[in-house]
Order: sequence, then C-alpha cells, then structure tokens
Amino acid sequence: MSDSPSWASSEATRRSMRSNRGRDTGPEMAVRRIIYAQGLRYRVDARPIAALNRRADLVFSRARVAVFIDGCFWHGCPDHHTIAKTNSSYWADKVENNRQRDLDTSERLREEGWLVLRFWEHQRAADVAEAIVSAVKERRP
Repeated sequence: MSDSPSWASSEATRRSMRSNRGRDTGPEMAVRRIIYAQGLRYRVDARPIAALNRRADLVFSRARVAVFIDGCFWHGCPDHHTIAKTNSSYWADKVENNRQRDLDTSERLREEGWLVLRFWEHQRAADVAEAIVSAVKERRP
C-alpha cells in the first residue's frame, strides 16, 4: 500500500472491495438467462446514450429500455443497506453520491425518451425478468 491516504481501512478491505464486479453479477446473470431464454436480445453494460457517460446493465436499444440492477450496499437499498463500521463517513458520502447519480441518470434518460427500469439485487430474478420482458414487448417499434 502506498503512503497516500486510502479509502480502504485495511489492505484486506481494499482487496475485497476491488474484487467487486461492475458487471456480470449473480443477480444480473440470473435475470439475463431468463430474458435470453424468452428470445429477447440486449446489450450488456452499455451506454444507452452515447454522449452520456452512464452505463446500464441491460440496454434494449430499439425499444429504448434501460435496465439497472442495483446492489443494496452500493446504491443504498432502503431495506438492506448497512452502514459501514469503519470509514463510515466516506462510505455514506459514496452511497449518497451514487444515489444522486442514479436519479440524474434516470432523469436524463427519460428526457431522451427512454424507459428506465431499476431493480434491487435482492428481488427475485423471475419477477424482474417478467417486468423487463413485458416492458420491452410493449415498447417495441
């Protein structure tokens, strides 16, 4: 570890947090398998709007549907978010910034005619997939 201050309270915490996946998470893969089996195709971890540096977990370009499957810790789930025991002010700020960015992303996409679907990682994959399939089929050109 370098001499500069770190967001991680220990080297073990640093390794653990750096190993968190930004895409292809378990909940995301479960939803993708169901949707794919129903014949829908999508882009993964893609920008719905090229000029906007924000990535959705699933993008249905023709139907203009952007899907986000948010992690309970990282995005502040009202049911499952926990407060960090160490470096708590850093993590509270981080999660609040994530929430604000999520709201901004959703608003910008809606202004451009996109349907934004947000789900929590703890929601049943079958329920999430059903909502996505229904929305995409309804919005197909």
